[in-house]
Amino acid sequence: MANVATSANLGVVVSVRGSVVDVRFAEQLPAIYSVLHAGADDRIVIEVLAQLDAQRVRGIALTPTQGLARGMAVTDTGRPLQVPVGKGILSRMFDVFGNTLDRAGDVTDVEWRTIHRAPPPLARRSTRSEVFETGIKVIDVLVPLELGGKAGLFGGAGVGKTVLLTEMIHNMLGHHEGVSLFCGIGERCREGEELYREMKDAGVLPNMVMLFGQMNEPPGARFRVGHAALTMAEYFRDDEHRDVLLLIDNIFRFIQAGSEVSGLMGRMPSRLGYQPTLGTELAALQERIANTDTGAITSIQAVYVPADDFTDPAAVHTFSHLSASIVLSRKRASEGLYPAIDPLQSGSKMASPGIVGERHYRLAQEIRRTLAQYADLKDIIAMLGLEQLSPEDRNVVARARRLERFLTQPFFTTEQLSGLKGKLVRLEDALDGCERILRDEFQDHPESALYMIGTIDEAKEKART
Repeated sequence: MANVATSANLGVVVSVRGSVVDVRFAEQLPAIYSVLHAGADDRIVIEVLAQLDAQRVRGIALTPTQGLARGMAVTDTGRPLQVPVGKGILSRMFDVFGNTLDRAGDVTDVEWRTIHRAPPPLARRSTRSEVFETGIKVIDVLVPLELGGKAGLFGGAGVGKTVLLTEMIHNMLGHHEGVSLFCGIGERCREGEELYREMKDAGVLPNMVMLFGQMNEPPGARFRVGHAALTMAEYFRDDEHRDVLLLIDNIFRFIQAGSEVSGLMGRMPSRLGYQPTLGTELAALQERIANTDTGAITSIQAVYVPADDFTDPAAVHTFSHLSASIVLSRKRASEGLYPAIDPLQSGSKMASPGIVGERHYRLAQEIRRTLAQYADLKDIIAMLGLEQLSPEDRNVVARARRLERFLTQPFFTTEQLSGLKGKLVRLEDALDGCERILRDEFQDHPESALYMIGTIDEAKEKART
């Protein structure tokens, strides 16, 4: 942690209620968001959230409060929570205080910055809507992401959220020369450890930073880890002028941590027990993710939807910030169609003719229409068989099944598991492939020739062999 202020402003603990700590200061009252230290070796960190009267402040502990008692001395550091930024943080793993978790020693060549920063002013924001190419066919064609935008990734356990995120990190480095930042909010320690190992094996660690606020940590720490990650992302965007891919897993846990903090502070709960400041807190985080004249922070956020209820306040408020939503389907995963993105449930605000162009828009609409017709015909096929369909409907089914196969893709990050070489596909090639399938150019090729390939020309080679 950064050095404590030299002239110490000392206070005394008045009360401890779980994570909520009241402290009395005789001389000078610490400012809101100031960090206080208490206990042996300053191990207990408290963030000031309210000034109760002329002498008392109320804070929330960001570390466990075991061993803290009334009458203990508290030191005011005179500054808010800070994290390290600089070239030295690349390929490292941190907690919310900027301490390293990867057992590779302390960071060097860094400066410390506050995690509470204002979003970029409107004058500095870029007004151009640009598409962020991922190199993944189904996303670039049907759910184009916005450069400097926010995309939600919805899906249960085991349908491939993490694999998709790792692939995007891999492609970001090969494609955009950017930096990737992974922020785990309320993650299990197993997930953090696995991800670190996978990133190392995939060779993407050198241009990546990881931050974790684990689920066993106090709510204050989980609530602040998102702000800490954004401070690091803003450094790469504003100081180094690089594009940043920020992955947040899981944004619902950020809201949950805020709800816990709000309850502990004794605020009146709002609808469904959420904090009354839910909208403001989420916006304060999301508005910092932006596209400016120096670079862009593009964010992909995993979103857990409580009880699959999309009218839940947490889901509603998150949706209002997203420019694209990628829905993963367990059914497609069970059919082996990876990435298991459901093209009919996923959508993007970028998929309009003014942004992606007339041809791309027309093709995307036609692909959706074909897949939707196939979805409607599935019941008839299940009951009566494919033979009972009209020749026209049979053509639709053939096209749709070939499109489904073509929109699968072998990933670089799963090469060791699948034995298939990863593919990065340019948008132009992906569109070209879909157009040729819709024109029935490949109706003589077996469906399997289109499965797990990159560009469409590989299908002819595969059919031949």
